[in-house]
Amino acid sequence: MFSYVSLEQRVPGDHPLREVRKLTDGVLGSLSRELDALYAEGGRPSIAPEYILRALLLQVFFSIRSERLLVEQIDYNLLFRWFVGLGMDDGVWNHAVFSKNRERLLTSEVAQRFFGEVNRQAKKFMSDEHFTVDGTLIQAWASQKSFRPKDGDGPGDGTNFHGQKRSNKTHESSTDPDARLYKKSYGKESKLSYLGHALVENRNGLIAAAMVTHADGYAERDAALLMIEKKQQGRGRRITVGADKAYDTEDFVRTVRELRVTPHVTKNDKGRSSNLDRRTTRQPGYAVSLSRRWLIEKSFGWLKQTGPLRQVKLRGLEKVDWQFVFSCAAHNLLRLPRLMAQSPGRIREKCA
Repeated sequence: MFSYVSLEQRVPGDHPLREVRKLTDGVLGSLSRELDALYAEGGRPSIAPEYILRALLLQVFFSIRSERLLVEQIDYNLLFRWFVGLGMDDGVWNHAVFSKNRERLLTSEVAQRFFGEVNRQAKKFMSDEHFTVDGTLIQAWASQKSFRPKDGDGPGDGTNFHGQKRSNKTHESSTDPDARLYKKSYGKESKLSYLGHALVENRNGLIAAAMVTHADGYAERDAALLMIEKKQQGRGRRITVGADKAYDTEDFVRTVRELRVTPHVTKNDKGRSSNLDRRTTRQPGYAVSLSRRWLIEKSFGWLKQTGPLRQVKLRGLEKVDWQFVFSCAAHNLLRLPRLMAQSPGRIREKCA
């Protein structure tokens, strides 16, 4: 059988993925030198990193639950074939081979480089002065019964832990030792989790920085300080950072001010005194920053509802960090075509 319609012609000209594909090609082109170094020099030919990254973007965009199903859909879905870069008659990889090559990518810094290059293309749509920071709980791919005593002396097989005193100091997961038992609010059950942290700019809600840490009570503020310090390096002007009331602590507010950053933190004055005074809260920009905090919650909602971060299927801090940062890059890529289609007068929205 012969087909006189090419794969390029089968994709509608106004399909949303066309602009995303152009942006992705630009990002991968700028990373070509780094990606060339990831090709195997000997043995069985490996899958090109460009194919893997495009396929993983599809997995995030379309909420595909596994790599086995992803490879299956690439085989029969012409839109997926076109986006990845395969021809109509090209063979598709075995899912185990795909996962093995993806594992090789996870040991590199490709995710951060990819994320940074996406943000470079989005620079004119991002505020460089006003940001919001927050953290979100990421459930680990480990069950409660895997949370066993470190010395191995615990009774039973871990299925019945009621009445036992368990903590991260004495216990750890046998399947994912990097996961920590944690809860973000009172009245909720503790789960084996990681914490994902994001710094979002206040103009259009694009993610400017992202990272994953172990889950503990200090991780959100520590990660926020790391991202803020990196964002402020080399700047002569002050920037503002909005946050919820969990960041209203003496050490966080003091350190942020030492970094020449204005803390637009929600005041926590319930049964205590806030660490913010009138020199910050009286400014009009303070109220504007608080009104833009919903942008980061919207990003977290997309990453968990559409993306793969409600419960990750990778184990280990390094791999979870890779998936979180890559998903944040996918979030920005999906937002960019709509922003680029706006009139120039709407690009610079009031953000603080």
